[in-house]
Amino acid sequence: MRASLITLLSLAWPVILARATQSVIGFCDALMVAPLGDTALAAATTGAMNTFTVGMLPFGICLILQSFAAQLKGRGDLVAARRYAWYGLILALVAGLLAVIATPFIDEGLGLFEFEPKVASLQAEYLALRLTGMFAMVGTEALGNWFGGLGNTRLQMIAGGIAMVGNVFLNWVLIYGNLGAPEMGVAGAALASSIASWLGFFFMAWQFHRSRDPRARLRLRLSEFLRMLRFGLPNGFNWFLEFAAFMWFINSVMTGIGTTALAALNVVIQINSVAFMPAFGLSSAGAILVGQAVGAGKRDEVPMLVKLTAVVAASWMVAMAVAYVAAPRAIMSLFVAKDDPGAAALLATGATMLAISAAWQMFDGLAMAVSESLRATGDTAWCLRARIILAWFVFLPAAWFTVRRLDGGVTAAMACLVGYLMLLAATMIWRFRSGAWRKIELVEELPPEALA
Repeated sequence: MRASLITLLSLAWPVILARATQSVIGFCDALMVAPLGDTALAAATTGAMNTFTVGMLPFGICLILQSFAAQLKGRGDLVAARRYAWYGLILALVAGLLAVIATPFIDEGLGLFEFEPKVASLQAEYLALRLTGMFAMVGTEALGNWFGGLGNTRLQMIAGGIAMVGNVFLNWVLIYGNLGAPEMGVAGAALASSIASWLGFFFMAWQFHRSRDPRARLRLRLSEFLRMLRFGLPNGFNWFLEFAAFMWFINSVMTGIGTTALAALNVVIQINSVAFMPAFGLSSAGAILVGQAVGAGKRDEVPMLVKLTAVVAASWMVAMAVAYVAAPRAIMSLFVAKDDPGAAALLATGATMLAISAAWQMFDGLAMAVSESLRATGDTAWCLRARIILAWFVFLPAAWFTVRRLDGGVTAAMACLVGYLMLLAATMIWRFRSGAWRKIELVEELPPEALA
């Protein structure tokens, strides 16, 4: 397995498009809610990110399924690999049930933060509907990562395309009340996203059913499920706690400087997801190659795979940074309702934040590429500890002090984000260069009687 650009890109482009469809869904939600004003925009975009905060733990665990599938394919054990898809579906069922149980407590949860009453009310409506799609979101992620680990990255792309088209169409129908539907506003965006998630999942479930071998004996094993959790939970908490820190930053630090700043930051994040998701797709493709190399016993090929992935991902992010610096107002104006009294303030604040966000793009790409490769080797516990320290004990205190105590405003907030991503990239690169990943055994060797 050679570290060639063609190999990486041929595997990566479906992953990039699959992740890009997720970006387009969030982008279109923000774009189509924007005419309702900055209050509706703040509620819908913050609600969408809070939904992903709730799902981030199982999403992160699902990523380890890609690592198991890739290493087991490299070893040639496809029967064992299929069992891990079922473990992912079991995880999705648990996540879906917990989301339903949590729904009655949404108002209490939002009451912990300083949202304006109307923003909190609209966001509660959004979350109650959006969480009905949690099983579908986690299930799609589980099967998509499992297929990706086997080298089939196109199915998740198709599922993402189905969800994207369904979401945009249903937004048009439900937000504005077209085709005889009720005009639901922010709640319509949530319902559209939930239905679209189920459409994508049904496609993946059908493909998984088609791929079965009736002659193979499945034999799910509790020891394997627990092993998945052993490596997957640190990766899940890795994503969850970092994203939770970011959402605490939004819900606590940013709400203190006003709805306009909150709406502007959320729009900037949606715009940045256009850059983030393709880079994450590249990083995922690189992680698949790393996992397959480790499974085949070719660990010496891993450094070149990681270097190639990091260079390509960072290059993409730098290109996006140039666009943010060149035309921040033009990009931001897409999300501003011209007849909204707060349009001028939203445009000015958002353009400033978008231009500053260009500074973190390269570091974000490097951090993603290297951390995903570490995940593919099973080095998840150390990465968890590193992100907890950087996010919760460096980034959040610095952001709170500079923004709320020193009144640094949006410039200080964005500077803290830039500093955090610089530190994260440097930390992940140091960990990989230490070589500790070479000593980790993700997939256990089964005794001969277990294979009979």
